[in-house]
Amino acid sequence: MANKKKKQVLEEESWLEEESWDKEEESWGKFFRGVLVMFLVFVSICYVVFSFFLANEVVSGPSMQPTFEDGDRLIAVRRFTPKRNDVVIIKAPNQPAAMYIKRLIGLPGDTAQSKNDVLYINGKKVSQPYLNNKYQKADHLAGVTYTNNFKVKLKKNQYWVMGDHRDVSNDSRRFGPVSRSAILNKVVLRYWPVTQISSNFY
Repeated sequence: MANKKKKQVLEEESWLEEESWDKEEESWGKFFRGVLVMFLVFVSICYVVFSFFLANEVVSGPSMQPTFEDGDRLIAVRRFTPKRNDVVIIKAPNQPAAMYIKRLIGLPGDTAQSKNDVLYINGKKVSQPYLNNKYQKADHLAGVTYTNNFKVKLKKNQYWVMGDHRDVSNDSRRFGPVSRSAILNKVVLRYWPVTQISSNFY
């Protein structure tokens, strides 16, 4: 009789252990399913955000030095109203499928002029603090202008863009004004390198 009761107790303990194990497995299953759902939701949100609102950009080339260096990683917004001095990503007018990073200098209707390294917009002198760098100083020491002289009257829907490294930048001085449809994104953040994280490019 005692053996029978002992066997019954052991069977009940075994059943309880199995039930506990099943509940633990079910608990872990729910946890991993929850994590997977959260991950998929996060990925979906990122896809929507970066498809319609933000863009992840990588600087290629020296045309915006020293403001941006080759390899810098940036976040840009897709929807914005262009303003003077914005740093923007544009469709390259003279290179199919390529994109350039430039600074907006002239807006529709503006008369933009550079004379002896002084920028004038509609006849008024405009400061360019982002040009106070070693490249400009080297040109001035050599007795040459950092920005070649030009004067342009922009029509409706025309924008004048230039790179901050004026010696090497392929910009509106070469390919002329760009249309609004060619201006894709506005840079709002540099997140790499981490030592250079910034949202101020002036």
